Amino acid sequence: MNLNKEILRLSLPSILANITVPLVGMVDIAIAGHLSSSFGSAALIGGIAVGTMLFDLLYWNFAFLRTGTGGLTAQAYGACQSSFAGNTQSSFAGNILLRALRIALLSGIALIAVQWLVVQGAFLVVKCTPEVRQLASQYFYIRIWAAPATLSLFAFKGWFIGMQDSIRPMTADLLVNGINIAASFLLALGIPGIFDGLGFPGIALGTVIAQWSGFTYCALAVWHRYRTQFTASVRKNGQKSGRKEQGASFFALNRDLFLRSVGMIAVYIGFTVISAGFGDMMLAVSTILMKLLMIFSYFTDGFAYAGEALTGRFIGERSKDGLHSTVRQTFAWSGGVVLLFMAVYGFGGTWLFSLMTSDGAVVEAGRQFLPWMLLMPLIGCAAFVWDGVFIGATAGRQLRNSTLICAAGFFGAWFAGRIIVPEAAPETALHILMGAYFVHLAIRTVYLTGWWFRLKDSWCQ
Repeated sequence: MNLNKEILRLSLPSILANITVPLVGMVDIAIAGHLSSSFGSAALIGGIAVGTMLFDLLYWNFAFLRTGTGGLTAQAYGACQSSFAGNTQSSFAGNILLRALRIALLSGIALIAVQWLVVQGAFLVVKCTPEVRQLASQYFYIRIWAAPATLSLFAFKGWFIGMQDSIRPMTADLLVNGINIAASFLLALGIPGIFDGLGFPGIALGTVIAQWSGFTYCALAVWHRYRTQFTASVRKNGQKSGRKEQGASFFALNRDLFLRSVGMIAVYIGFTVISAGFGDMMLAVSTILMKLLMIFSYFTDGFAYAGEALTGRFIGERSKDGLHSTVRQTFAWSGGVVLLFMAVYGFGGTWLFSLMTSDGAVVEAGRQFLPWMLLMPLIGCAAFVWDGVFIGATAGRQLRNSTLICAAGFFGAWFAGRIIVPEAAPETALHILMGAYFVHLAIRTVYLTGWWFRLKDSWCQ
């Protein structure tokens, strides 16, 4: 196996698909920022930010449907490669997907049922202007109808990655995000002379249409290419005791990954909730800034997904050399992304910011925060790559602890900053918040690096 070619085969489709993920968020903000409304541009952008945050609050609790499914499937794939001479269609892999889809669909239906309680409970914590609250609630009540499809897409994507299949998740992401952009644009802004547009609600409705389109595609793709996973092979390898052992492993891992999600939610939701208290202008600036920062993470995640798939595969094959080479080469390729994005952020930061809104006041307010963008590639790279490696190793305990500790670091840094500067202006407070965000990334990097050197040899025994 040519490892570099394999990394590129797995990562490049993911990078291509990931590029469209922040693009969707940027387009949603851009559409809101260009709508004619009595609410004003800052409030419309804030409504998207808070509405999206509410879904992050919900959906990140179910991130284990992607990470847990991907890691377990990759290890099943690797074990099958070494044990069954070319039979890459393990019954365990099929059982993992079926179990994840059952959880996804039932959880999505439950979220629809309790949607009113979610919104009311969220705004007991989230403090924002009445205009932003009204817009965010409207956005939520429409988009929630995509919940079963969205959660199922988590499971599908993880499973495809575990099966070393980078084409299906790429195609699904391109389809979903392409439809999302087109449908949101047309439904919100309309077609001159034909359709006046729905305004702000059209942005959410476009997302609903896109998510269900992606669900349909993935279900058909699995049935067309992998349907034997769920038929004769189950009778071959799916004895009762094996199913029980696999189920116990699945739920134990997902318990830890759920708690990991809680830590991540605490940081990212905390970032939005805190910035919402700085007023609509700083909320708009922080929202745009975070969207631009996340562009880098989506590029790096392409290599992290490759690291995840290959780490799980080589652990399943019990190949220590393959595992160690995967980590070295994944970091080497990610280093190139770091250099690229330092140049992009350094020379194009203002231009990127102006793409997000036509409101000159928001762009001007954001200029002083552009230097923070240069830190993202330097500090964030290792944190994101290690996530992929540890997910592939199904090292749930280490992932859980790293995220809970870094969440404590984020809030500790924020409160320490406010103690040092108790009467900070909104602009200064946002600088403190950005510093706290990068503290949490640094903690993740240091913690997982230490555990890699401690565990790397034991994973393949």
